[in-house]
Amino acid sequence: TTGRRMSHHIPSIGFISLGCPKALVDSEQIITRLRAEGYAIQPDYKSSDVVVINTCAFIDDAVEESMQAIAEALNENGKVIVTGCLGAKQGVVEKSFPDLLAVTGPHAADEVMSAIHQHLPPDTDPKLSLIPPGGIKLTPRHYAYLKISEGCNHRCTFCIIPSLRGDLVSRPVADVMDEAEGLISAGVRELLVVSQDTSAYGLDTRYRDEFWRGKPLKTRFLELSRALGELGAWVRLHYVYPYPHVDDVIPLMAEGVILPYLDVPLQHANYDILKAMKRPANAENVLRRIEKWRDICPDITLRSTFIVGFPGETEQQFEELLEFLEVAQLDRVGAFAYSPVDGATANTLANPVAEEIKQDRLQRFMQVQEKISEQKLANRVGRVEEIIIDGEDEEGFIGRSKGDAPEIDGMVFIEGGHDLKAGDIVRAKITASNAHDLWAEIQKP
Repeated sequence: TTGRRMSHHIPSIGFISLGCPKALVDSEQIITRLRAEGYAIQPDYKSSDVVVINTCAFIDDAVEESMQAIAEALNENGKVIVTGCLGAKQGVVEKSFPDLLAVTGPHAADEVMSAIHQHLPPDTDPKLSLIPPGGIKLTPRHYAYLKISEGCNHRCTFCIIPSLRGDLVSRPVADVMDEAEGLISAGVRELLVVSQDTSAYGLDTRYRDEFWRGKPLKTRFLELSRALGELGAWVRLHYVYPYPHVDDVIPLMAEGVILPYLDVPLQHANYDILKAMKRPANAENVLRRIEKWRDICPDITLRSTFIVGFPGETEQQFEELLEFLEVAQLDRVGAFAYSPVDGATANTLANPVAEEIKQDRLQRFMQVQEKISEQKLANRVGRVEEIIIDGEDEEGFIGRSKGDAPEIDGMVFIEGGHDLKAGDIVRAKITASNAHDLWAEIQKP
């Protein structure tokens, strides 16, 4: 021999994660397993042996983004595995890209790993030392998404999620608690609880009783929320369908067990439109419940999403939605102009709304909500609030209040404060506001 050691090639995977927080959790699980088996994860196509793309298919724009990413990866690398919601649409991906190594649906870590093993065998024995406690996360270290279930039992006419991800399957409550505890011990300060239908958690198990840390714990939304809140991190609830039993978690918010924040997708306020969407159709009841929630927990932040320009929506029905906004005074609102998703039953409904009318309604809707948001944030000036630090810029630190989820809500820009790091929770006095964000000064202890 020459005595020279051969350079050692570590098999490497390029990973692209598209879509919602639920898809991000799937990506984190696959990447954690890849790292455990000694694969390197690369940020670009060219330096990777194989590329994995976790796709989204929720709306047409998401399908287009996923298809572009696949085309780009095939062009630059050539060895591509596709997973996620677009992969579940029978034949769509394969027809456009016959040269893919493999195609799987969402929540399919085993199938993805098998395809990777087939085309790029692992180099060594599993190296669990490569895994940080809590697994690999694609979010900043101080917050993490905690997925508690897969799929959904509802058949909303604008949505194709059940055809992509199936009916509700709740994770065992002890597994969820173990993961949450692992994340917190790894430095996570905020848990964002996600699923397709968070408040239905446990329904499919008939709210089975399990044991965690030697004590009984029911597989149910209320009991899980309380147990998570007792772990000592901020707990934020997302995608909470407005079942009657949601009322039961509001006292936990008032007591400070979980964050006073509720993300409830209401979608519309008009009875006929909600019926056509196959959503709960009782706006008056929703308003009564909102009032009750605020009585119990005055600091609650309510976030919701709405669809404007749904097929058949008249000007009068749209104005009813604007009136609902004025009365409900929601804190954070997202809105979308209806977009026909391939496979959604709403596409067959009569009287589709013209694109320019949809865009006009979306603009009018956001103008009404912006005024509400501006006033609600102005009312907080002068208050002292707890702020979680996300990072810093040239002018100071950037964080979020208990009423702000990362990436979708507002930010708090903080003057003063030294040696703060991401994940620190500080007390700050709100000094100014606009329609979206707040400014604050650190309070001396």
